[in-house]
Amino acid sequence: MQIEIDIEFNQLVAIVKNLPTKKLQHLKNVINGEVLESKTNELEKLLLNGPTASKKQLEKIERNRQFLNEWKRK
Repeated sequence: MQIEIDIEFNQLVAIVKNLPTKKLQHLKNVINGEVLESKTNELEKLLLNGPTASKKQLEKIERNRQFLNEWKRK
């Protein structure tokens, strides 16, 4: 069963303000959870679509890392 209700924004705000403290906190947690989840998805997409290093670049990075490690030991 599904019911659709047309509520104006101001009416919705009034309803939310009248929620008991526990229900209001639960609503905030649900909203924030969804916001965090969508931000995480955006970050994941950004990272997955970002530039990648070539094999040659990775080898150069590894050589530089080895050089720096040896330099730190001296």
